[in-house]
Amino acid sequence: MEASKQLEIIKRGTVEIINEAALLEKLKKKKQLIVKAGFDPTAPDIHLGHTVLLRKLRHFQDLGHKVIFLIGDATALVGDPSGQTQARKVLSREEVEANAGTYEKQVGRVLKTADKEVYERMHNSSWFSRFGFEHLVQLAQRYTVARLLERDDFQKRLKEKKPISFLELFYPLMQGYDSVMLDADVELGGNDQKFNMLVGRDLQESYGKEPQVVITMPLLVGTDGVQKMSKSYGNYIGINDAPREMFGKVMSISDGLMLTYYELLTDEDMREVRAMHPMDAKKNLAYLIVKDYHGHEVAAAEKKAFEDVFQKKKDPEDAPVKKISGGPFNLNQVFDQARDEFKAMGIDSRSKLLSLVGQGAVKLDGEKLIDANKQCFAAGKRHLLKLGRHFLNVDLT
Repeated sequence: MEASKQLEIIKRGTVEIINEAALLEKLKKKKQLIVKAGFDPTAPDIHLGHTVLLRKLRHFQDLGHKVIFLIGDATALVGDPSGQTQARKVLSREEVEANAGTYEKQVGRVLKTADKEVYERMHNSSWFSRFGFEHLVQLAQRYTVARLLERDDFQKRLKEKKPISFLELFYPLMQGYDSVMLDADVELGGNDQKFNMLVGRDLQESYGKEPQVVITMPLLVGTDGVQKMSKSYGNYIGINDAPREMFGKVMSISDGLMLTYYELLTDEDMREVRAMHPMDAKKNLAYLIVKDYHGHEVAAAEKKAFEDVFQKKKDPEDAPVKKISGGPFNLNQVFDQARDEFKAMGIDSRSKLLSLVGQGAVKLDGEKLIDANKQCFAAGKRHLLKLGRHFLNVDLT
């Protein structure tokens, strides 16, 4: 494929390429590029926010270039200061190794991990475990403290008189040294990683190597439409989420955010997407995302189930059943006896439940339920409870 066409594919969804002319020249040489992306195993699960970067790596693989999936088991022990208002909690070796163990199986759902011509997994502990004091001195003298303190995160903390540890200062040098060791042609990362990746360019030059091209990707906004996607914000879509939960979460996002998801999470033609009716476009997006992680048949079934329940107003045939003895009960009492089922629907507290009631998002047997204390679950009867986009059969035996 021509270099200009490759560049067009690579540029989709990117924030910045430093520098684009150098990347084009590398592509024109028609040699296999070494494309590096580091992932610190600070948590065990991967969500769609992580797949923005993974999908761009897949683009490089499809173009014949080699991806280095670098597990930062050494850098994770230090903690990346990017975007942090205070020092991260330092993880133990056991925590890091447990999290790292889950990574490759998950990324294999996006990357071609079985094709060793275009994929290699590495751990940066393989060189940092042999990193003696002499190496530390040699690395430290190649970068100044003044340059490290230029980063916005540190400047904000200095103004607010918040501490900055030496470990945090050393983190960008460690990430940059990874690029030196790998002879990376390209490094990919979120736009919050720009400083660290530019340090990599500088260090490569200081070691007499050609500087890598830096490509930054946007941080995917979560389902709330406000914060970046994160488990801590509760606005994430996990790649291991159940198909129905995944489909429903995608359908809950705003129309504006939908276009961003299309650009970053699919390869669809954006002109065709913009020409679609918003509801059709969103259902198609949900179908595509579920298909990527659960297959075509499952995705098609979830699309049909959504249309039946929310557009044709049919009761779901496969809603889970919770059997409860006794009765009559009110909604709060049912919640107390079915906490696991409610939690699976994202309702883990009475306050969240009452919020849904206040929004008019709770229906019992097709009628809006407005009083959580009213005993409307009759003994000896099965009731269909609708909570937002979720359904639960409550069987009072």
